Formats: sequence, structure tokens, C-alpha cells
Amino acid sequence: MSSPVQTITDLVRQRVLRDGVDLSADAELANQYVRDEVRRYGERALTGSDPLLADDLAAHRQVLAAVNGFGPLQPLLDDPTVEELWINGPSRIFAARGGIPELTSIVLSDDEIRALVERMLAGTGRRVDHSSPFVDASLPDGSRLHVVIPDVTRKHWAVNIRKFGRGIRDLGQLVEAGSLGRDAAEFLRMGVLAGCNILVSGATQAGKTTMLGALLAAARPGERVVTVEETFELDLRSRDVVAMQCRQPSLEGTGEVTLRRLVKEALRMRPDRLVVGEVREAESLDLLIALSSGIPGACSIHAGTAREALVKLCTLPLLAGRNIDGAFVVPTVAASIDIVVHCAMTRGGERRVMEIIAPTGRIDGSVIEASVLFARDSTGLRATGSHPEKLGKFEAAGLDPAHVLGRAA
Repeated sequence: MSSPVQTITDLVRQRVLRDGVDLSADAELANQYVRDEVRRYGERALTGSDPLLADDLAAHRQVLAAVNGFGPLQPLLDDPTVEELWINGPSRIFAARGGIPELTSIVLSDDEIRALVERMLAGTGRRVDHSSPFVDASLPDGSRLHVVIPDVTRKHWAVNIRKFGRGIRDLGQLVEAGSLGRDAAEFLRMGVLAGCNILVSGATQAGKTTMLGALLAAARPGERVVTVEETFELDLRSRDVVAMQCRQPSLEGTGEVTLRRLVKEALRMRPDRLVVGEVREAESLDLLIALSSGIPGACSIHAGTAREALVKLCTLPLLAGRNIDGAFVVPTVAASIDIVVHCAMTRGGERRVMEIIAPTGRIDGSVIEASVLFARDSTGLRATGSHPEKLGKFEAAGLDPAHVLGRAA
């Protein structure tokens, strides 16, 4: 930060303390304070008492980011082409565009990084310290913040901010973006309307959350959707939606709200559709119990292929306790999951649906049988000609997926 900009920033902060106002709660007031101090500084500079500003507008933006945003990171957060940014150390700050990371020219001190994180966590009710060296939180714009501090990391604070693009909100937009074929999109739309239980799989940054949101956008407007997540990521515009996130324990170790607890609470809220942002551990058991009871649902899971996602969903519930075994879990997964959508990011940074499979409901030993409905080749995502064997939900909803499964997507 240049000396003139730092001077103006200090003057704005002094005025804020003197007036006792909260600029974060009033964007227009923040702009007014910065405008006033930039103008006053410019008037003093004309008398020769202070260095001239090279660019008043640029100075305004920098000061506003410093007092009401996230300092040097704010331009990256405001840049719609930046999908994710992370800090490995004071001079190792990266930004990813189109899935491709690049080292930025930003340099911050350890103290500045710490101050930025504290500002980001302000108002979230979450903390990071030696007793709790990890934190997940949502920023005001919906971006997800993840922080790890020493001595878990070697020396510097590790900060990751994943932004969530608001451009793609439905299946049609995924088709336009080339992520999905039209017939595949129509099949998934029918699956949502029929109340099928859908598992979205893929690696980190494969587009799982975007796909989950697009699927839910196809639900009937009158449906009551209840979502549970580690931190808020899904941005649904349903008329009747309740979103819940986990809570960290207090300094005394009390007040924690886990994903398992949220799933159980969601069942008491009369959901027409239950959505778990991502299953990682024992909460998968509670989700399976809910799905097997007839409540339509959807969730995402980290996996390398659609079939691996089924295997993983059969394994995670075993973490719930020693009295849970595969003899219960595997048949439950086979009966409960209707569709698996697998997403991946290409080397060029493009997010694509790679395959869509449908479990048949049968198991061979401990392996769940599934039909591949759509698979991607060099020409795109294509229908294989296979049809789902579990058609009861489609028939009950008066839908016939055969017309989009019998030809290329």
C-alpha cells in the first residue's frame, strides 16, 4: 500500500473510531467516509504538504478495500474470473482462473494475513486458535473460507477461499456451458421431478456443488427443501427452503452442532426433499436411513468415478459404530440411490459430467450392480442405450425417460 493510501486509510479508521460507526453494515456510509478523506487529502496535497495521488479513483478503491473489505485480496474477490485463491505464505498467494492456478504479485506479512482472517471471521461466530487450529466459514458473498494455522502447518497460516459462481443455476445453463448433453439434462430433470435420490460425485473443484444446485432448481416450486452443510455453499432460490450449517464448539467445548445432528433435525422439519451438501463421515448413515424411509434426497461425495462413489457410500456409514455392518449398508445403498452423476474437471479447467449411472437395486456379493445410462466420449456425453431398472418413481410421477435414453445425447 502506497504512503498516501496508507495515510488516507489511517484517517478513515480514526474517523470511524471517533464516530463509533460500523462501515461493514453500511456500504454507502463507507463510500462517503472514503470519498471525504480522499478529497481532503487531495486538497492538502495541492498545497504541497502531502505527496500527490497518482489516481484518485484507484486510491478510493484501495482505501475502501482496506477499511471495509479484505485489503489486497479484495480485487481478486471482486474479479468474476477468479474461482479460488489461497495463501501458502506471505509471498505465496495464488489465484485460480478456469481451473488453472497462477502466482500473484501480492505480498503480505504474517500479521496482515492474520488480521485479514480475523476480519473474515468477524460475525461468523467461528474462530481459529491453538485450541481450534482449523476453521471453515462462509464469507458475506457466499465464498467458503478454510484456514489452518501453525503448528499444524509448518510456519505460515494456510488460507483458502473458494468462490461460488452464481452464473449457473439450472440444468439448461449447464447444457449451454457444454458440461451436460440435452438428453442427459432432460433425464436428470425427470429424475428430480420423480423424487429420485441422486448422488453427485467428483473430485475437489469438479463442480459438484454447482450440479447439486442445478438439480434442485428443477424441483417443483411448492416443494419444501431442507439443506444441511458444513458451511453454507448451496444458494437455492426455492420458495420454501431451510438452510442449516454446522457450528463449532465454544471455548468451553460446548455448543457444537454436527452434520449428524443437523440431518436428524432436518427430518423433524417436514422436508419434501432433504439435501446434504457433502457426506464425509458417519452422517451418511443418517442420510441413508432418511432416504430409505421415503424422503427424496440428494447429496455430493468425493470419489474418482460413479461406481467408486457407491463403494464409498457403502463404507462411510461404518464409521457410525461397530454395530453397523455391510450386511445392512450395502443393500440399503443399492435400494436407496437411484442416480449417480459423476463430475470432473479437465486439464484445461473445464467442468464436465463424465457419466450417469443408475443402480439396479441388486447386489452381487458386496458389489452394487448399476447400469451406465450416459458416458462421455470424444464427441460428448452420450446415451448408452441402457435404461434404469428401477422405474417405479418415474411411473408414479407420470414420466417416461425412455425417449431420452434411447438416442445419443
